[in-house]
Amino acid sequence: MQLTAPANSSSSTTSSRRTGTRDADGMAVASFILGLLGLLVLNVFLGPVAIALATVALWRGTARRGRAFLGLGLGVADLLVLVTVMQMDSTVSWSF
Repeated sequence: MQLTAPANSSSSTTSSRRTGTRDADGMAVASFILGLLGLLVLNVFLGPVAIALATVALWRGTARRGRAFLGLGLGVADLLVLVTVMQMDSTVSWSF
């Protein structure tokens, strides 16, 4: 008596491939949201996280490539905003 599906079934590979794409799509969306949020607050943390998530999502072959590229661009913009405000303020952080 076998309670689990055999390891060589084709449905398990299709299911895992779909889950991997869904994970990459989620990373692309999270990258976009964190990059957008990082323009306002905590850009020193959210910028690099958005860049990392976008890179991993693109590497895994996300179906939402545009969203991943936007997250990547917003992550870079977060760091540019931080550097610009640091130069204007002569500090490591910034406030309104």
